[in-house]
Amino acid sequence: MAYLLSPGSNLSFWHTALKTNSVADYGAIGRYYMNFADKTKYAGPFDADGIPVLDYKGPLGLQYNPNAIAQYALGLYDLYLDKKEPQYKESFLKQADWFVKNIRIVENGVGLWEYNFDFEYHKGLKAPWRSALAQGQGISVLARAYQITKNNIYLKTASTAFKAFQKKIAFPGGVAFTDDKGYVWFEELIFDPPTHVLNGFIWALWGVYDYYLLTKNPAALQLFNNAVKTLEDNIHRYDIGFWTVYHLLPTRLKMVASPYYQRLHIVQLDAMYRLTGKPVFKKYSDKWQKYYSNPLYRSIAVCWKCLFKLLYY
Repeated sequence: MAYLLSPGSNLSFWHTALKTNSVADYGAIGRYYMNFADKTKYAGPFDADGIPVLDYKGPLGLQYNPNAIAQYALGLYDLYLDKKEPQYKESFLKQADWFVKNIRIVENGVGLWEYNFDFEYHKGLKAPWRSALAQGQGISVLARAYQITKNNIYLKTASTAFKAFQKKIAFPGGVAFTDDKGYVWFEELIFDPPTHVLNGFIWALWGVYDYYLLTKNPAALQLFNNAVKTLEDNIHRYDIGFWTVYHLLPTRLKMVASPYYQRLHIVQLDAMYRLTGKPVFKKYSDKWQKYYSNPLYRSIAVCWKCLFKLLYY
């Protein structure tokens, strides 16, 4: 129903402009690595505190989505830095406070921002479900809230959320997975076997990096470096010769990325190159941009995507 009724659905929040933040400081907590200013144009609905809620239509209806709230917040943060207007700071901190109020502590003191609605993907996700993506972007919001307020509640909450990255997905609250080759993955969606969703892995990785910048915790830096190595050595697996795949689940028909996610992969790898200086990320960002700019490849990918949805959903 979200696809059929897209003008008023959650998709209106996600399908905005995608671009790296050219003025981001990659060595300190500052502007986020992607520019989310267009997210702040979201027309609603919002709750009474100004927190965006998304309309999933059908029986799901209006829901809080931690990932969406984080991206809305990061857009507000950039606007505040650009315009120095207090309303942007106030609204940004309301979003940060949502992450403080809505973290749930599970075993071993791990704090989670959960999705409290069922979601139809692969085998299906039953509420409440956790995600490395929510953990990473939530930490990125809190790091910036601490940066401008020095309020220790933001630092404390980020530290609690970071523990999820130190736990394997097989354990309560864990979002990390180490494969049989020793590569460390951050899982956007928790399944066995893992799916290795590319965009969620990268966004989660940025949250780990922001936590390191915030705390100078050597364990965070090591975890970040391990994940970068995973991406560096496995990025070729997402390339199918004319397009990218969304994840690495070994279905008979691969799940190609939608045009939106193709563009997102391109932008994320451009940011990874800026962040790490590793040429492999620029190589694939440029290569995938050429795929996207080819009308024939784009048409094939859209048809392929439609067939995949018919067969698997």
